[in-house]
Amino acid sequence: MKTVVAQALFKSYSYLEYRKLMADLLKEGKSTAVEQTEERTHYSELNETRMHRLDKTMKITEANCTKLKTLKKNYLWLVLTESWCGDAAQILPILNKMALESDQKIELKLVLRDENEDLMNHFLTNKGKAIPKLISIDKATGAVVGNWGPRPQGAIDLIESYKEKFGAIDETAKTELQLWYLHDKGVSTQNEIIQLLQSLE
Repeated sequence: MKTVVAQALFKSYSYLEYRKLMADLLKEGKSTAVEQTEERTHYSELNETRMHRLDKTMKITEANCTKLKTLKKNYLWLVLTESWCGDAAQILPILNKMALESDQKIELKLVLRDENEDLMNHFLTNKGKAIPKLISIDKATGAVVGNWGPRPQGAIDLIESYKEKFGAIDETAKTELQLWYLHDKGVSTQNEIIQLLQSLE
C-alpha cells in the first residue's frame, strides 16, 4: 500500500494547483478525464462555478475549527477526484478549508482517479470507483489510518431512495443532490470527517 500511495503522491496536486488545472483544461474545452466527452466538459464547467462560489462562501463551523486546531497528530489527506464529478466539486472546497484551519496539522493533496487506478482499486465503494475518496495518512508512520467518501450520509440516503423509487439516477436526481448540498452548507461533510479524525486520535 505504501508504494501505491507514494506513486500517487508523486503525481499529486495541491488544491490551488488542481483548481488551475481545471481552469486551464476548460480553456481548451476539456476536463481531467482520460476519455474526453462533451458531457464531462459540461459538468466540469458547472463544477468550476460551484467551486468558485464555495471557495468564497463556505465556512467551517466554529466548533469544528477548534477541533481541527487541537488535533494531536499530523495527517496527509490524499483525495481521489476528477473535475467532472459533482460530489467532488461540493466536497473539495470543504476539505481545503478544513486543512487551512488545522494549523498545518493536515496537508491536502489531490490525485486524479483515472491516472491512479491502483490506488482507487484499494478504496472502492460497493465495488465501484466512486469519488471523491479521502484517504487519511498518519504523517509520522506513513500508514493509511482511515478513509471517507464519496459523499456524506444524507446525500447517500437521498440517492439511494431516488434509485429505489425511479430505478436510475437521472438529471433530476443530480439536481436534487446539488440542492441537498446547497442546503447542508457543508456541515454534514465537516462533521463526518471530524468524527473520523477523532476516532484516529
